[in-house]
Amino acid sequence: MPKGLEYKWIVAMVAIFGLFMELLDATIVNVAIPSLQREFSAETTTIEWVVTGYLLSLAVFIPVSGWAGDRFGTKRTFLFALTVFTAASLACAFAWSIGALIVFRVLQGVGAGMLTPVGTTMVFRAFPPAERSKASGVMVVPTTVAPASGPVLGGFLIDYISWHWIFLVNVPVGIIGIFVAARWLKEQKEGDPGRFDVTGFLLASGGMASLLYALAEAGPHGFDDSRVILFGLLGLAMLVAFVVVELRTAEPMIDIRLFTDRLFATSNAVQFVAMTGFAASLFILPIFLQVERKLDAFESGLATFPMALGVMAAAQPTSRIYPHVGPRRLMMAGILIATLTAFGFAWMDLGTNIWLIRLLMFVRGIGFGLMLIPLQAATFATITPHMTGRASSLFSSSRMVAQSLGVAIIATALTTLLTNNDAIQGSATVGAVDAYQEAFIVAGLMSLLALPVVFLIRDRDAAGTMLPRDEEAGAEREKTPAAV
Repeated sequence: MPKGLEYKWIVAMVAIFGLFMELLDATIVNVAIPSLQREFSAETTTIEWVVTGYLLSLAVFIPVSGWAGDRFGTKRTFLFALTVFTAASLACAFAWSIGALIVFRVLQGVGAGMLTPVGTTMVFRAFPPAERSKASGVMVVPTTVAPASGPVLGGFLIDYISWHWIFLVNVPVGIIGIFVAARWLKEQKEGDPGRFDVTGFLLASGGMASLLYALAEAGPHGFDDSRVILFGLLGLAMLVAFVVVELRTAEPMIDIRLFTDRLFATSNAVQFVAMTGFAASLFILPIFLQVERKLDAFESGLATFPMALGVMAAAQPTSRIYPHVGPRRLMMAGILIATLTAFGFAWMDLGTNIWLIRLLMFVRGIGFGLMLIPLQAATFATITPHMTGRASSLFSSSRMVAQSLGVAIIATALTTLLTNNDAIQGSATVGAVDAYQEAFIVAGLMSLLALPVVFLIRDRDAAGTMLPRDEEAGAEREKTPAAV
């Protein structure tokens, strides 16, 4: 172990490697879709599976990660996931056909679906409850830096090198992460992980995959499309059946009973509603910049990157304030900022100064940090170490489904608004701009819906992650000079 470095920070560093790779890959590929379509002469309905195949694979393997970590050990599971993701990234870079690329992207999803939940589990087991706000402050940086960096890095690689490098960039980072994890991580297993719940796995993975497919198809085809309706209803039916079966199973893979924990349930509800709004705005802003304002991918990425700077600026102050203030007020402030910035984009037109857009993204990043850091710290405050792995899987699944839902809703809304304004996407007309402005209002309203949900959070439920009142008073007395 490196001298002078506590084990908990080694765990955090390794988890950041995995988290950064997964989140970077989720956004860097989006800007490459036109290049990949030209490279493989693929139809739009085929090329979209480069994205949806990855998301569907994530949906299938996130629920497995909690049980696998408990059964085989978090170190072994993390190394397996990181190795699969790194190897699949290398294979994607040398794909010889669109079919091969889709298969390798699915394999990437296998590794990525297990990386984040297992990494989060390791971190929250390594840090005591009172220090989890510090851990969240560190973990939140890749959560926003990676997605924000994806369009910038992807645009640069595509414009100046080649599309192959959007996958190759994962390889050296993955190799370093594998070496560090194998060398310094300690193995952790739960004494009684239980049997593998085959029925729960099939219902959960099938239901989530079907629902995510429906959400992905709703963007280009609308919610009234027959495939969207069929797969959406099938997914919902399977998820309902999953809940019923899991509540009756003695050893469920995904323990729905975790939602009987009030703080865990309310924190997941806040995350779900808030992330739909965050994802909606982040989805349509690059489209507006590239399609209507005619910026290239690299220029668009530079316009959205200041959000990452805002998160980094907010991370450490929020971590220090959290033990004194608690989660609810910080989450409220973050969601309010997110709502105001979304409405701010509604005033944007073709002549808006690009630096104003960057400023709004920086402020939005501050809001994201204010919301996410206390959310991550509070969510697991009352979860026992034995259940942390499965709780992390639920938390990660909730975030992914929320983001997919937000993108699907806003994509459908934008399509409808363009039609209502007699505009065509990419026409750069008054009607097209009006449609985007109205879409940002929809995104703002989606964020606003999270405010009443935050009121369900009770700071006293997260007391284990906060500074006790007597310690807080003592700290204040130490800061005050003694009277002469």
